[in-house]
Amino acid sequence: MKKILLSLLIASVSTLFAADGAEIYKAKCFSCHGEKAAKVALNKSQIIAGWDADKIIASVNGYKNGEGGAMKGVMKPIAVGLNDDDLKAVAATIASYK
Repeated sequence: MKKILLSLLIASVSTLFAADGAEIYKAKCFSCHGEKAAKVALNKSQIIAGWDADKIIASVNGYKNGEGGAMKGVMKPIAVGLNDDDLKAVAATIASYK
């Protein structure tokens, strides 16, 4: 019984601290990419709404590594501030914007 309760407690705490892709998007992406990622950020980027999550993750990881196009100077500080869980969560959120 104690093992079951401990497992439930751990699962509950993990859920409380799970990354919220919509909140991350609002805090880190919205100002440039706009509502539902439908805006050309700073008149230079592609519209990212509808990109699949793997493409978003690859793109952001490229920015983390100093790669990318015209936006790498803007994106690198944002990208390095996302841990893997945050990146997966925000990528899923952006991918849901179709």
